[in-house]
Amino acid sequence: MAINKDLTDRLTEQRKIVFEAGGDDKVAKRHEKGLLSARERLDGLFEPDTFQEIGTHIRHTATAFGMAGKDIPADGVVVGTGYVDGRQVAAFSQDFTVAAGTLGKMHAQKMVEAMKYALKMGVPLVAFKDSGGARIQEGVDALSGYGNVFYNNVLLSGVVPQIAAVLGPCAGGASYSPALMDFIIMTRQNAQMFITGPEVIKAVTGRQTSMDEVGGAKVHAEVSGNVHFVADDDRHAIRIVHQLLSYLPSNNAEDPPHRPVPEIDLSDDNDINDLVPEDPGDPMDVRKVIARLVDPGSFLEVHAGWATNIIVGFCRIGGIITGLLANNPMSLAGALDINASDKGARFIRFCNVFSIPLLTLVDVPGFLPGVEQERGGIIRHGAKMLFAYASATVPKITVILRKAYGGSYLAMCSQEMGADVVYAWPTAEIAVMGAEGAVNILYRGELKDAENRLAKVKELAADYRREFASPYLSAGRGYITDVIQPQETRAQITLALRKTLHKRETRPPKKHGDIPL
Repeated sequence: MAINKDLTDRLTEQRKIVFEAGGDDKVAKRHEKGLLSARERLDGLFEPDTFQEIGTHIRHTATAFGMAGKDIPADGVVVGTGYVDGRQVAAFSQDFTVAAGTLGKMHAQKMVEAMKYALKMGVPLVAFKDSGGARIQEGVDALSGYGNVFYNNVLLSGVVPQIAAVLGPCAGGASYSPALMDFIIMTRQNAQMFITGPEVIKAVTGRQTSMDEVGGAKVHAEVSGNVHFVADDDRHAIRIVHQLLSYLPSNNAEDPPHRPVPEIDLSDDNDINDLVPEDPGDPMDVRKVIARLVDPGSFLEVHAGWATNIIVGFCRIGGIITGLLANNPMSLAGALDINASDKGARFIRFCNVFSIPLLTLVDVPGFLPGVEQERGGIIRHGAKMLFAYASATVPKITVILRKAYGGSYLAMCSQEMGADVVYAWPTAEIAVMGAEGAVNILYRGELKDAENRLAKVKELAADYRREFASPYLSAGRGYITDVIQPQETRAQITLALRKTLHKRETRPPKKHGDIPL
C-alpha cells in the first residue's frame, strides 16, 4: 500500500525545518567567523553516509515559560551515531543557531540518549560544545537536565572514552560536563569556558578582567590545566578527535587498537648516545629521547602547555599503543610539583582503565621545594602519583635515564610501586638525595675547613655517585631488572612491551580505593 502523499509531504517539511536549523543567514555568519555548523561538525567527524540521527523530531516542552508555540528545531542539539575509521562512535553537537544552543529539558534528554547508547553499545562519546548555557525560560527543568547529563558523564567514566570539543561558549554549569569527560579540546578563537565571566567577577570582587583571562583556550591550556588540546579552528579540533580516538579502545572491555609490527627491530640506535650530556648537571632534552624511542611521528602529547616539567602522551612502540610519562629537565629541572603530580596521576589512571601499557622515563631531582608548594598541599598531590602507579594493573615499564632521587624515585614508578620491568642507563643515579646535597650533609665537618670548598664538594660528589648512587648498586639488590646502554633502549622496551602485553593482575575486592584528592 502506498504511503499517503500528505504524510510524505509532512515528513519532508519536518526534515527541512530540522536540517535548516537557524537558517542560512545564521550559518553564513558562523562561516564568516571560521565556525562550522552543528551538522557540519558531525559530517567532519564521521565517515560519509554513516551518520544516523537520534531524536530528530524532539522539541522543547510546550509549557516552558514564555516559549509556548515556539518551534526550536531539534531542540538546539543534533545527536546520532556514525563510524570513525571503521569504528562506531556516538556524538552530539549543540547548535548555536537555534536558541543559542541553550539547554532545556528535552535538549538534555537528547544528549543523555547519546550517552546511554554509548554505554550500552560500548562505543566512545564525542561532544561538540557550543551553547549559551541553561535555557532560562525552562527554569528548574533546565537544571534537572544538566544534572542528568552530569550523572551520565560519571556513569560512562572508565567504561567508554569521552571527548569534549569546546568550539563556542561553555558557561556556568555547562562547563562541568566537559570537566567530567576524559579529554577537552578547545579552539584558540571563538571558544570560552568559565563558571563566572568578567562581568560577574567585576560585580562581586571589583576586579576588572577579560574573557581571555578567565575563559580562553590559552589560560585553560597553560594555567588552569582544564584543557588538554588547543585547536586552531573547528576542522583542526575534529582532526585531533580522530587522532585521539586512534589510540583508544572503544570501551574498557576491549584492548587498544594495537598494530604490532611483524618483526621487531632489535638493532642498536647509536644516535641516542649523542643526546646524553657528559656533565650530569646539564639538562637533557627528553623530547629528543622520546623521538628516538617511539615509532616515528606517533607521539601525541597531552596537556602540552600545562605543567611542562612532566610530559605525558600516547605513542606507538613497535606498533604497541603506549602511554608515556617523562620528567622534563628543561622545565623546573624536571622536579615534580603540584600540577605535574595531578597531570601525571590523571593520565596514569586513564591509561589503566583502558588497558594502555605505561612507559615511564625517569630523570627527576625530587619534589619541588618551596613554601608555596608545601602550603598548596604537595604531600597530598604527590601522593596521587604514588596511588595512581600502585593501583595500575596494566604493563608498567620504567627506564631510569639519569637522576632518581628520594620520594620522586618512587613516585615515577619504581619496582616497589609495581613496575614490571625497570631498566637503568649507566648514567642513572638512584639515591635518597642528590650527590651535592648528600655530601654537604655527610661531610659538613670536613668541608667546613676545606680550602676550596666547591672543588672538594665536586670531588666528594663524584665519589658519592660511584659508591652510593650507582645503578649497579640497585641492580645488585634486585631493584632494577637490568642496566642497559642508551642505544639498546628502544629494542629492550619493544621486547618488554610485547612480552607483558597480556599481563593479568588481580587486586583485593573493594568498591574503589580512596585516592588523596
